[in-house]
Amino acid sequence: MKKIAIIDYGFGNIKSVTNALLFCGADPVVISSPKELSNYGGAVLPGVGAFAPAIQFLKNLNFDKALLDYLSAGKMLYGSCLGFQLLFTRSFENGENVGLNIIEGDVKHFNFTDGKLKIPHMGWNNVELKNGNNIKKMFDGINDSEQFYFVHSYYVALKNPSQIGAITKYGVSFCSAVAIDNVWGSQFHPEKSGNCGLKLMKNFIGAC
Repeated sequence: MKKIAIIDYGFGNIKSVTNALLFCGADPVVISSPKELSNYGGAVLPGVGAFAPAIQFLKNLNFDKALLDYLSAGKMLYGSCLGFQLLFTRSFENGENVGLNIIEGDVKHFNFTDGKLKIPHMGWNNVELKNGNNIKKMFDGINDSEQFYFVHSYYVALKNPSQIGAITKYGVSFCSAVAIDNVWGSQFHPEKSGNCGLKLMKNFIGAC
């Protein structure tokens, strides 16, 4: 049984992620110190809430440096929802805030003027896969255009579009998943996405 670290920085849906990993056959361990991170071959960065206090909390704990060292060692990281957004260069949520910059790109607010689409984008939506071996590993056994569960008002715009692993359409076509080397992430919540989400988490565990 593989031990998977769940990074607790005060902004995560820890219980649901823990339960999903247990169901998928992993041994999840909640950690709150960056010194513990190197003990694990896989880690999940969950998240629900606002970008600015979340990134500040991570940096105050020195999790930003620990995560870079962790990834340099070739270990697997999965970021979901806010945890996904924190992987990027900067966010424009309540001003400009510098992220972990593991992936180059910006976090932007949905800007709808016709009033037809509600913000936040909440509920089930299709995830359309792009080309790439890593994304195939991430979604192994999952059909293209399956539905996953979203709750977010901001989306990521990658500097390098070729790094987009999957897209979802909600007013705009936005990046809903990436699989870049040992960094996987999704704007949707896999732990809340039924059988497809659980299959994705099993794929992550298998890659660790």
